[in-house]
Amino acid sequence: MTTLTGTGQGDHQDVINNGSWLPSAEHKPKLVFEDTKGQIESPVEDADGDEILERWNKPRINLYRYLAALYSFIIMGMNDAAYGALIPYLEPYYNINYTVISLVFLAPFVGYTAAALLNDKIHMHFGQLGVATVAPICKIIAYVVTCVHPPYPVLPIIFMLAGFGNGLEDGGWNAWIGNMESANEMLGFLHGCYGLGATISPLIATAMVTKGGLQWFEFYYLMVGFAVLELILCATFFRKATGAAHRAANPQNHASSSNARTREALRNPITWVCAFFLLCYVGVEVSLGGWLVTFMLKVRHGEAFASGLVVTGFWLGLTFGRIILGFVTGKIGEKLAIAAYSLICIGLELCFWLIPNFVASAVFAGWLGFFLGPLFPAAIVVATKLLPRRLHVSAVGFAAAFGGGGAAVLPFAVGAIAQARGVQVLQPIVLALLVLILALWCMLPGGFKKGALEESSREREEARERGEDVESGPVRIAVRKLRKKMGLVIKRS
Repeated sequence: MTTLTGTGQGDHQDVINNGSWLPSAEHKPKLVFEDTKGQIESPVEDADGDEILERWNKPRINLYRYLAALYSFIIMGMNDAAYGALIPYLEPYYNINYTVISLVFLAPFVGYTAAALLNDKIHMHFGQLGVATVAPICKIIAYVVTCVHPPYPVLPIIFMLAGFGNGLEDGGWNAWIGNMESANEMLGFLHGCYGLGATISPLIATAMVTKGGLQWFEFYYLMVGFAVLELILCATFFRKATGAAHRAANPQNHASSSNARTREALRNPITWVCAFFLLCYVGVEVSLGGWLVTFMLKVRHGEAFASGLVVTGFWLGLTFGRIILGFVTGKIGEKLAIAAYSLICIGLELCFWLIPNFVASAVFAGWLGFFLGPLFPAAIVVATKLLPRRLHVSAVGFAAAFGGGGAAVLPFAVGAIAQARGVQVLQPIVLALLVLILALWCMLPGGFKKGALEESSREREEARERGEDVESGPVRIAVRKLRKKMGLVIKRS
């Protein structure tokens, strides 16, 4: 018997000539991934019926798209980390207090929220090409306006646009790479690039202002150039990843639509647990990255440049943590690994808070970043394992973009409280959030043994097929209350 081993025309012709296989309308493969030399079928299954996951370098166009996504996350990291490094210079430039200056953190949340709700719709209509073009354009506009240093009320408004662009990429690229083979490692590199951008951004911004004698807004001249290059790269490599290609890869049934899948994702408790986990995590990450310079200046009484190096060390630790621990997390299992990392982070945060020494604080900040690093990628992997494939773009996109709102809400809250209590409130707030992160992680189904998530996912899918309710325990109660408040549940009389 002759088997089909390739997708090129020569292979098809050989098989047809042998007469052992003839394509029919029912078995015609769906072509969804474009390559410059050929196309592959998706989804593909092996002999055991298990789906073969897409790879970062196969088809070859994926290699260039993955590299473009890495570059996008470098820009995203530079964007988020620049706020904190520039706050000490924004405050005297505009002559405003902590609460008002913190609006630069809060404003992008509006953009992130819009991205969370529109992510699936943009994918269905425009595919990944829509994300690859709309997101950089939004950032270019935001950075150009910032370059002209407008009156302060304009900054929070224009940062909403940057938040929308970052939210689209955060959700879109996480959902795509989270479904790949070796997702822990691939997401580790992706978010490591975010950490790389966040590492170099404060260093560049601080050096430009303190050593170069430049104004804070001149840093955004660089950001405009980086964002223009991002638009060129992403639009080029994702030019064939259109809405038609995405719809072919994610066929809808007769009763399904983009809005229906979004509603289904929002009714799933896993989506909300992951979303709030990421909200708290990103809040911790950006609160530390955003207020660490001010904390080291005001509380640890460090020099300006040395304090800027501390936040650089934090982001550098986060970068290495995502890359190195990404290989460890998959080996021991996501549930156990992230629980262990969270406990270590709680211990490091206590040491950071209670040991009032500049050098010790700098060391603890670096290690805190190292063990915080893998939390975001692991949450994306867990979501893709626990949720049905049809919900991955909607649910993972929503959770990632909603979680990215933590970069806005929680740093703003720190700034508002710091106005009344001082910037030293940063440490107890971060500690409380780390404890909440651990509690949310433990709420996810599946035990702490390796393979428990996959087993739980199979059991939940079998229960769905039998028509049983798969929501149970504290997750069910919490999500049911949340649904009622949001009007997602119709009360029965």
